[in-house]
Amino acid sequence: MEEKEFDLIFSDQRLNEIFPEARADQFFEALYGDLQEGAYTIGLRFKRFDSDRGLLHFDLELKERPGKCLACNLTYGLPDVFSRHPIINIRGLVKELEKQAGNGFKFGEWSLSRTAPISKDLHTITLMIKVENLPG
Repeated sequence: MEEKEFDLIFSDQRLNEIFPEARADQFFEALYGDLQEGAYTIGLRFKRFDSDRGLLHFDLELKERPGKCLACNLTYGLPDVFSRHPIINIRGLVKELEKQAGNGFKFGEWSLSRTAPISKDLHTITLMIKVENLPG
């Protein structure tokens, strides 16, 4: 399967439905007891497919909210937190992405990269998913 096909399967619109921005509000509500305390939004974007290794790459984008600070010290520990937090639910997210990919796809192990500061107001955490079976 070619990367352009994955671009269609995992369009921004579809990923927004699978991982809506409201999930960040729920995360901060659970973490701080007040969603207004959240310093960033969390979005999901398809990045690429590494066909040699059979890995899908998605970015969890942490975007600074107006009037807040997306400081590195707030985001570096997030891969560990995200990997086990029930509201972020990476395991469930991987299942939803597999379902979105359609019949014949089988996803295996997944991992989260370290936080990468892209700019002052954007950091990313890459979600890598092993594709164990490609249809056709």
